[in-house]
Amino acid sequence: MAVLDDATLNNWFTYHPPDLEDLPKYLAIREAGLAFAKVIVEHTSASADQTAAVRKIREAVMTANAAIACGGV
Repeated sequence: MAVLDDATLNNWFTYHPPDLEDLPKYLAIREAGLAFAKVIVEHTSASADQTAAVRKIREAVMTANAAIACGGV
């Protein structure tokens, strides 16, 4: 787990433009998240739980993107 020192906080709250080499990583994560979200929607009834499940997938994609952008810090 990252230590919450100034360097870590500055890294987390700084915009990190994507490097060209990272673009395929972001794309793979988004595509996998979208595919999983579609499976959830296809196989569950519309409900608050369905919405929450898809929201958690979205959060996972966003957090994974942050892991790439922040370089694991």
